Amino acid sequence: QVHLVESGGGLVQAGGSLRLSCAASGRTSSIKTWGWFRQAPGKEREFVAARSSITGNTWYATSVNGRFTISRDNAKNTMDLQMNRLNPKAAAAYYCAADRDHLPSRSANSYDDWGQGTQVTVSS
Repeated sequence: QVHLVESGGGLVQAGGSLRLSCAASGRTSSIKTWGWFRQAPGKEREFVAARSSITGNTWYATSVNGRFTISRDNAKNTMDLQMNRLNPKAAAAYYCAADRDHLPSRSANSYDDWGQGTQVTVSS
């Protein structure tokens, strides 16, 4: 099992930036894909970005492509999500997820381990 802890959420003005981090412990060598998802009140959890631990390839939701970047910080041993040019629609709880068994996926059902989430609020 993998234990995930997110950090870096907060309040930001529209157009601003935030950097989320996901620290993992446990069987981290078993993680095949890292993912970031978000969930706004009353909405379903949606895919944001993913990164393969094997190839380094990345995938993004259309709504964030070009503004968000998922990356591995080897010095801090975290998986980060840099979010630029934020708009109020980005406000949500953001969750880090780890997939230990599957090929990279945009489906939340494919992921095995989840963090508790970190809240992002964007003021207009």
